[in-house]
Amino acid sequence: MALLENIWWYLVLIGVMILVHEFGHYFAARFFDVKVETFSFGFGPRLFGFKRGETDFRFSLILFGGYVKMTGEQPGDEGAADPRALTSKPRWQRLLIAFAGPAINIVLAIALLTGLFMVHYEKVPNPHSPSIGYIAPDGAAAKAGVRLGDKVVQVDDATDPTWEQIAIKGAMSPKQPLDVWVMRGGEHLHLTLTPALEEKQSIGNAGWQQESDIEVAGVLKGMDGERKGLQRGDILVSVNGQALRSIARLNEIENETDGAPLDLVYARNGQEQRVTVKPAKRDIEGQGGARWMIGLTLEPRVEITKLALPAAFAESWRQNLLNTQLIVKSLEGIVQRKMSAKSLQGPIGIAQMSGDAAREGAIPYFLLMAAVSLNLAIFNLLPVPILDGGVMLMLFVEMLLRRDLDMKVKETVVKVGFVFLMFVVVFVIYNDISKIFPPG
Repeated sequence: MALLENIWWYLVLIGVMILVHEFGHYFAARFFDVKVETFSFGFGPRLFGFKRGETDFRFSLILFGGYVKMTGEQPGDEGAADPRALTSKPRWQRLLIAFAGPAINIVLAIALLTGLFMVHYEKVPNPHSPSIGYIAPDGAAAKAGVRLGDKVVQVDDATDPTWEQIAIKGAMSPKQPLDVWVMRGGEHLHLTLTPALEEKQSIGNAGWQQESDIEVAGVLKGMDGERKGLQRGDILVSVNGQALRSIARLNEIENETDGAPLDLVYARNGQEQRVTVKPAKRDIEGQGGARWMIGLTLEPRVEITKLALPAAFAESWRQNLLNTQLIVKSLEGIVQRKMSAKSLQGPIGIAQMSGDAAREGAIPYFLLMAAVSLNLAIFNLLPVPILDGGVMLMLFVEMLLRRDLDMKVKETVVKVGFVFLMFVVVFVIYNDISKIFPPG
């Protein structure tokens, strides 16, 4: 059942992305009076569709992408002499037609987050320069000399950073030393922290967490947390007399006590309450084996609010810009071999994420949709032949040379680009499968 749900929500997600992307090319082509022969959802043989005007709108057999076929688009096309052929148009118009697909995906990402933030915006009630609430034993932060309560005031060139910026710096720098400045008891200290490589995700792990209030996001049925009346929205204050300032610390205490009852203090509607809960051992999918737990899904406390349109747009722009920097840095890290290409997600991984997000609700699903739209835009802008970025690069070269490139050169470049793209597709699918069924 979960597999079918994953497939369905993946098709919905990728379907919206493909349609939006190809409509960008389609409308730009129509704006510049280019003849559009085919608008296809999918590749391969035509299954069904309809013809409107001169364009065949169709669904094709292989639902892995889509395309817009314009007259004269491919080298050597019969219609290249048509005044409405793509190659008959000025190069700057062809460049804008190629850019229109990624551009509308960027617009969609911004629009989705803007609309979402106008009805549901999660604000973490923590200031800039966050304090450290958890340090993993023998982790990178512990080895660097970071202590609980240290206030992070700078990481490399980022001063007064948010935790979001700190987390991204750590994730993007596996085995790369980071200069960190903290405030401790009025002292301004400089430390060098080298995030470890997280093998499963192929990203950096700094081994620390931000100090924050811990909120119950969900209660698992049949476990002691549910039996003792804990509810979504409760704030966990302490366990066995130890103040709780991070989710990881509760997980550690559950394992350290080896199933012994825990004295838990929590706050509900501003009133503190005490309860004794007994952990049980459960094997949770993706958690790497059985562990002790009291049956609570936890998350840092957030405040839910609504933003006015200008503020929602500004926050959407900020987050999309931050995500763009993260994607670009990830690609740079892979090219420079500082990060593993195993961190890339393929269609199977995205399908799992789509199903998980949809089961959580509309908000996580729209957040994922915005992220995928932005990723699709940036991927298509890469200077790889047959991608939009490759087409734009060749047009830039021709504009500089003030002449068309040789037809054989174009055909060779397209073939090389196709082979490269097929290699990437095969790699990410294999990568997805290897994450589900690890070798050996």
